[in-house]
Amino acid sequence: MTRFVESTITFPYKRSLGPVTGAFMTALADKRILGVRSGSGVLVPPMEWDPVSGAELAAELVEVGPAGTVEAWTWVPEPTEAHPLDRPFAFAFIRLDGASVPLLHAVDTGSPAAVRAGMRVAPRWRGRRVGHITDIACFVPGEDAQVDGPDAGAPGQPVELMDYTAAVTYSTPVPEMADRAVAATRERRLVGLRCPTCERVYVGGDRPYCPVDALELGPDAEVDLPTTGTLTNFIVVEPVRYPGQTETEPFARVFVLLDDTEVVLTYQPVIDLPVHDIHVGVRVTAVWAPADAPVDTFSGIGRPMGSLLGWTPSGEPDAHDPDLVNRIY
Repeated sequence: MTRFVESTITFPYKRSLGPVTGAFMTALADKRILGVRSGSGVLVPPMEWDPVSGAELAAELVEVGPAGTVEAWTWVPEPTEAHPLDRPFAFAFIRLDGASVPLLHAVDTGSPAAVRAGMRVAPRWRGRRVGHITDIACFVPGEDAQVDGPDAGAPGQPVELMDYTAAVTYSTPVPEMADRAVAATRERRLVGLRCPTCERVYVGGDRPYCPVDALELGPDAEVDLPTTGTLTNFIVVEPVRYPGQTETEPFARVFVLLDDTEVVLTYQPVIDLPVHDIHVGVRVTAVWAPADAPVDTFSGIGRPMGSLLGWTPSGEPDAHDPDLVNRIY
């Protein structure tokens, strides 16, 4: 049975808001909700283009709400860190007074029994507002808007840019060969697969096989690989700030051609090798974690593989071979 590992990529970006969305966000910081006229209706949030016809809309912004009526809702019993509230709540379509379309937002009622279509709700504003849809912490039952804590007021300047954090969670199948390779590192071994026909040696792959002879390679094809090699290529990464980033200084990922093989291990970490000393031809040896250290059972690009922490200079003279730079895979 295939094993899966769940991973999450989180990254920030900054977007320009423009005259319509920017005005909407600026108004939120001032505890006002704006819509835009579209024919005889009012769209909330405001848009620059009619969603039905695609026609450009005149930026005729009007204030709506702040109270409104719940039209439909669904209960969220177990919120995640990505949700607006840290306790069970309802996501609801709320038609704000004066709007012709509903706004999707959180409604805090404490229990699903307290939510119903047709109920009146009003915003609970954050005390510190920055010009973002989350300036409305949620909606609450009733006609009167609330403020969550002391009111710190609006920033006092137009909101033109928005910081946004995006996250994608995905599941990756872990091949049996990957688990065997990680298990081998606990014994300070590197393993590959040798084709019984052409004698070529391969590493990695979701379903290992020899592309030359079209043979699937199983455990009986495993061979031990050298734990020394030569750098053939490298990349230096200048860290940028993003969620989860722990590096603060430039770091490198290198390609290692294992001795007496055609095997190149890609994007490997280096240890005790300063970025300014990295160059093609450096001789390296594997660095292993202590035998009792916990290790990941799955590694991604640029991460240690099991007990293999990375590569460090072996102290041998550089290899001088002009063809090394062509050894990428």
